[in-house]
Amino acid sequence: MLTPLTGPLQGGADDRLGDTVARFEAALRNDPDYSFQAAAYADGECVLDVWGGPHLRGDSVMVPFSVTKNTIGFSIALLIDRGELDLDERVAHYWPEFAALGKQHVTVRMLLSHQAGLPQAEPPLSWDELLDHHAAAERLAGTRPFWYPGSAFGYHAITIGNLASELVFRVTGRTLHDFYEDEIRRPYDVDFYLGLPPGLDARRVPVQPMVQPVTQTDARLLPPLLARVMTFTGSSRDMANDERSWRFGHPATSGTGSARGIARLFAAAVTGVEGAPAFLRADTVSVVGQQQVRGFDEVLSQSDRAHSIVFQKPTPALPFGGPRAFGHDGAQGALGGVDPDTGVAYAYTVARGPWPGGADPRALALAAELGVAFGG
Repeated sequence: MLTPLTGPLQGGADDRLGDTVARFEAALRNDPDYSFQAAAYADGECVLDVWGGPHLRGDSVMVPFSVTKNTIGFSIALLIDRGELDLDERVAHYWPEFAALGKQHVTVRMLLSHQAGLPQAEPPLSWDELLDHHAAAERLAGTRPFWYPGSAFGYHAITIGNLASELVFRVTGRTLHDFYEDEIRRPYDVDFYLGLPPGLDARRVPVQPMVQPVTQTDARLLPPLLARVMTFTGSSRDMANDERSWRFGHPATSGTGSARGIARLFAAAVTGVEGAPAFLRADTVSVVGQQQVRGFDEVLSQSDRAHSIVFQKPTPALPFGGPRAFGHDGAQGALGGVDPDTGVAYAYTVARGPWPGGADPRALALAAELGVAFGG
């Protein structure tokens, strides 16, 4: 049972989350521009559904950047659960053209844990190719990897969406968008979309730009490989706010939805919601949530990154749960995740994330507080 809230924080919260409510209320009072949503389930029951600030309503939807990747993770997980996809099979078994230029031994496991060396194509992909169901994947299949597959890992920030989408298509004959919509989003009433339907346009709010602190005057220099990876040809696009991007719904970066929808996606998959069973078996959850890589990321040039199958894993720099937790953050502050050990699934979206980006510290605090309140 959620207790209704009447202060600057709107919505409702379980009484065990009093400290969380007080923290969010203080943040709203201290920053009149702060606008966010947060939602959580514990063992399938909603324990938090709150929002506040001038830019977001309870039913607002927005692009949370890489939190979108959770749609890839759960679509892949469902194919594994059904026995239609084998993580240790070669990608070329399903997608023969992928074997070109030294990729014949790349496994599905390697591809989906950022080990394949394909964070960009050569020559670089165009925005038109990225926002297409097959064009970018075809070019990536014809690219020699940046590193020998399996020798290292590096964040395939955008291309993992095109690669995974083509893999799903080769297995099912459906695009990832259609598979996710037909098998997950619609059946489980998930308010998160790969391609926002026109009928929901009135609920969409734009992502606000981050504000660089006045005390930080140095230009942000990207690591060399990341700079190359994030250089695409053609007219530059704002992946969050450009209509072509969010209308297409790139599965790595420009899905559109609410914190309610993201939290429900995790809960429906892992614990079930409102008495209905989870759509994944517990063993499948363990398989896709198991850490595959950890250490130095070749693209981000960061020393302690970790991934399972598509999803991120907690690290000291990204402490969003226990050892079996998994999820994904977004470039401008959003976060979604689940901890199978506590049965807690949660999400946080924010209209204007804090500089310099990545998971908002307020979202990480929420994950910790939920773990304490409902961890048993």
